Amino acid sequence: MDLDLQWLLIGLPVVFALGWLASRMDLRQLRRESRDAPRAYYKGLNLLLNEQQDKAIDAFIEAVQHDPDTTELHFALGNLFRRRGEFERAVRVHQHLLARADLASRERDRAQHALAQDYLRAGLFDRAEQAYGALRGSAFDLQARLALLSIHERARDWLRAADMAAGLDSAGESSYAVRRSHHFCEAALEADARGDATAAQDLLARAHEAAPGAVRPWVLTGQRLWRLGQAAQAMAAWDRLHAMQSPAFALVAADYVAAARACGRTEEARHLLSASYSQHPGIDLLRAWGDLDGKDSAGHVGRLTQHLARQPSLAAASDMLERPPEAWGGEGLKALRDAIAQAARPMQRYRCAACGFEAHHHFWQCPGCLHWDSYPPQRIEEL
Repeated sequence: MDLDLQWLLIGLPVVFALGWLASRMDLRQLRRESRDAPRAYYKGLNLLLNEQQDKAIDAFIEAVQHDPDTTELHFALGNLFRRRGEFERAVRVHQHLLARADLASRERDRAQHALAQDYLRAGLFDRAEQAYGALRGSAFDLQARLALLSIHERARDWLRAADMAAGLDSAGESSYAVRRSHHFCEAALEADARGDATAAQDLLARAHEAAPGAVRPWVLTGQRLWRLGQAAQAMAAWDRLHAMQSPAFALVAADYVAAARACGRTEEARHLLSASYSQHPGIDLLRAWGDLDGKDSAGHVGRLTQHLARQPSLAAASDMLERPPEAWGGEGLKALRDAIAQAARPMQRYRCAACGFEAHHHFWQCPGCLHWDSYPPQRIEEL
């Protein structure tokens, strides 16, 4: 009995010493690993700031291997893969995060959002839609709905896009009324293309209802009525457009003149074009007015000369060149020369082949990027 007690007294300190040595070895190993992980992380961050992305990826992979439980390292690595266009590797990183059972709810939503971004950037819209759909009701709900709206628009699924915009509108973040109106307009054009006149008319009505002050529904309404041979009704729709958004009337000026001729209301059209041009002078209004009066008429040539003097442009100069030279007169010739000179001025520059910096004079060393001999000896219009 005394012998057993003696061995017990000897064995306890030995076991304690062995346990202490083992713990010291584990602590040293833990400290070494904890030192290595931040070192690899900061090395990767430094390489990333120095735009050495390949080496930064290697450093981040090393950091993740040292500390596989650190979610921030996974997010940094996944985002870096996505920026480089390596979407498959980014997807694997974020799927690995989602597979972890110990991931907090907030971090899980963050990983789901990152995965959805991977799919979207990769052009996998069906998978992106599913991934964003899983974020509804989360902290990323707004970003998910905005992304889903963009996906529906890219897929030309206009009615689903309109529904998504309506939901965003009701959330009160901002107004999506005009955007919804465009969705219904696009759907109406598709309905007309497949010969469904009833659906097209209903969709245009919904476009008007979504945004009563929007321009496009009135443009399309008038154009649709004109195609159906209802010239007076088309003019009424465009009159409404002119009263609401007079600058936008130039978009339908040529059609308005054609409809006015069809129903014998050319004088009314001439008066409206004159009033509209005086408020918002533009080449489309001037051309429509010329179609009404005759492009070779003295009145149109005089208006074209005045327009060239006020707003020198190649479009107006081209119209003037279509008239016979004897109709130009001295003022018309001067306005034509000034318009061509002004339009040609931007093309009379030299452009650096390295950075695109433009200058009126040739430089041997680019003032923008400081490259030597980067300016071709030809001007832009000669290249």
